[in-house]
Amino acid sequence: MNDILALPASELVRRISAREISAEAVVRAYTERILANDTRIHAWQFFDPTLALAQARACDAGSASGALHGLPIGVKDLMDTADMPSTYGSPIYAGHRPRTDAAVVALSRAEGAIVMGKTVTTEFATFTPGPTCNPRAPIDHPHTPGGSSSGSAAAVAAGMVPLAFGSQTAGSIVRPAAYCGIVGYKPTHGTLPLAGIKALSPSLDTVGVLARSVDDAAFFVGVLARLPLHAFAHGRLRIGICQTPHWERAGTDSRAALARTARLLEQAGAVLTDLVLPEACTGLTAAQIDIMGHEARAAFAPELATDATGLSAAFAALLKSGSAVDGQRFFAAQQLAATARLAVDALFNQVDIVLAPSTEGEAPAGIAATGDPIFNRLWTLLGNPCVHVPTGLGTTGMPIGVTLIGPRWGDAQTIAAARELERQLS
Repeated sequence: MNDILALPASELVRRISAREISAEAVVRAYTERILANDTRIHAWQFFDPTLALAQARACDAGSASGALHGLPIGVKDLMDTADMPSTYGSPIYAGHRPRTDAAVVALSRAEGAIVMGKTVTTEFATFTPGPTCNPRAPIDHPHTPGGSSSGSAAAVAAGMVPLAFGSQTAGSIVRPAAYCGIVGYKPTHGTLPLAGIKALSPSLDTVGVLARSVDDAAFFVGVLARLPLHAFAHGRLRIGICQTPHWERAGTDSRAALARTARLLEQAGAVLTDLVLPEACTGLTAAQIDIMGHEARAAFAPELATDATGLSAAFAALLKSGSAVDGQRFFAAQQLAATARLAVDALFNQVDIVLAPSTEGEAPAGIAATGDPIFNRLWTLLGNPCVHVPTGLGTTGMPIGVTLIGPRWGDAQTIAAARELERQLS
């Protein structure tokens, strides 16, 4: 079983397709891991071993017709599934059964992937957490796994699934990846479709993946987006070290991770420069908050009208703050973002990759909150591809890492740089 659980995603697909191992054996191995660990971690909102095994047997009975043939995946419970409940992290939608899959789920199934179950999301992908604990923390001292892709990150970090879908509107892929010590890949905004995913802020919502390695993340998204993400870095990478406008919020561990990463890349031949973001980027965090609130208020008008008492106080406060953002203020935030995107695009004439903090530091203790996405909001608003790479442990033994950011639609070079960093770290 341990041999199966250690196989990279592409190798799992190759062996299942070649009938060297069965999809059923793979699903049984991951099922055993889930049953042994999830009573403590609570990564899964819905998991039915019988349903997972039925998918595996159907896979084994057919021909290998897809690039993800037999690959077990987790699906964030923000994404619709026709054969499983989709609750969006809210009691309002308890037992909700969509008629169709979300587009990314349908694409995955069409390529032969096996949906193991639904992973816990925070309420409507915002800040009210579910029961998920960080698998890297001691049993008697729980820490947050981050949010909103809490269950996806925890499930991958605990070895319960090789990879899982996440989505990011502020920092919901990068932050949980950082806290749980795994890879988080947020592609360029719009790379993967949003249809069938409970909308929070369409200008910002981005589908991505939590994975054990850069290769696994690139393999999965590459198949779904039909993108060649398998290239390796060549030549001398030009790396811009970016402290962002929020450097005072970076703790000792985050600063040390950035410095160590810079040294490793320089030793591997990269050319380093200190990068100062354009003045317009100073206001991007506030702009992201305005856009997210304004669009969330519109997206959740139905729930406000019919189920307001089912919303948490925190989510109700988010919608109330969005009500204070009128159309002119929303337009101003979008205009600032558009201006900043052009200015940041120009920066990539000077550097190939931007290196920045992922989080303030290690995962905070306790599971009543999910941490602050302060270092993620601006990159999400800009729409650039981001890859979080874990670099080691912080002062209390919890994971820490960095984010590599590439130019918009430069996902291949971003993945290549992340793969090079991962190689240097190993």
